Amino acid sequence: MTTTCTSAPVLKERGQREVFCGLTGIIWLHRKMQDAFFLVVGSRTCAHLLQSAAGVMIFAEPRFGTAILEEKDLAGMADANAELDREVARLLARRPDIRQLFLVGSCPSEVIKLDLHRAAERLSLQHGPAVRVLNYSGSGIETTFTQGEDACLAAMVPAMDETSAKELLLVGALPDVVEDQALDLLTQIGITHIRVLPGKRAELDPAIGPNTHFALTQPFLGDTHAALVRRGAQFIPAPFPFGAEGTTLWLKAVAATFGIAPDVVDRVTAAPRARAEKAIAAATQTLRGKSVFFLPDSQLEIPLARFLTRECGMQAIEIGTPYLHSDLHGPELDLIAAGPTISEGQDVDLQLDRVRAARPDLTVCGLGLANPLEAEGLSTKWAIELVFTPIHFYEQAGDLAALFARPLRRRAILRGQHPNMLEAAE
Repeated sequence: MTTTCTSAPVLKERGQREVFCGLTGIIWLHRKMQDAFFLVVGSRTCAHLLQSAAGVMIFAEPRFGTAILEEKDLAGMADANAELDREVARLLARRPDIRQLFLVGSCPSEVIKLDLHRAAERLSLQHGPAVRVLNYSGSGIETTFTQGEDACLAAMVPAMDETSAKELLLVGALPDVVEDQALDLLTQIGITHIRVLPGKRAELDPAIGPNTHFALTQPFLGDTHAALVRRGAQFIPAPFPFGAEGTTLWLKAVAATFGIAPDVVDRVTAAPRARAEKAIAAATQTLRGKSVFFLPDSQLEIPLARFLTRECGMQAIEIGTPYLHSDLHGPELDLIAAGPTISEGQDVDLQLDRVRAARPDLTVCGLGLANPLEAEGLSTKWAIELVFTPIHFYEQAGDLAALFARPLRRRAILRGQHPNMLEAAE
């Protein structure tokens, strides 16, 4: 009987961290939520981060901005709340299309203890019901970058209406084309009452109740999961829809909740699953037998490790994740064969020591660690690229596998062209 990682001991580490700012989530959220605006209350550094990460020209009209805290705000010489009220009023007067305004906390606003929750309540009374004002923290002090989306969605849940209707709620921001694929598959299976969080517009935001069954599409939504459960919604545990196998198991778990037999799912998904398996096989020629080491970064690590080991033939040495959530990650760990170390949290120096000792064929890590490891002769994959690239469901399964195969192919080409240079680097 094959054992899995479900009962494996978890190596918990607390030390020096390498994390990307939680404000990053605004980059994909502002594209998804078409009548929302994300106002970061922070420093010029926050503004520069968003501007450079989004690639938005200065004269464009994006759905985000920064209310910059100046030196007098940080020193307590100005009433930051009065200034914030004034900036919000100016913003809403200039942008009457805004229906949801998110006040996003940052490191500077949290350091000076600016209470954005009370500010959001105050501004909602001033500008509602036309505009709903909410707040969440995007600070990078204690979080990893994907928690920005989690905090945003969790902040939306308490304000949602109540319903008794039996509905499926898909939770997690997906690119529009991927979301459309998911909705089409679910409709073909026979599930018709489907809502999405986040909705594209405020009037499309779902209502929540005891007959709401929700399925997560992203593995980093722990706080959103908890907020929905508090509202009485019922969670559908399942592997995440990465790869052919993961997508099929996710669809079957959702179908079972609505009384739909597995053979219906098999019949509906036969063609797209075959396409996905064929596309994955092309990359598997490069990946099979290769070792992979996941440093904690995006919280995608556990489902991606399942995909790479089960569908691509890779061998996981260590699967590190910033946070291990048993309800969310349990179905994934049930599928990963015992062997790799499962680690939670981060102590960069210790983890880098293990990477150097293992010398894996591929290391999945954050931007700040990738170049140094490449300089030491190790192939890497940027974890953040896996968040910004469409990788969910059948039609993207081949692209997902190719993202991991590409650095290994590049290295093989370099070995052939410049073997002496690579030997010296190693």
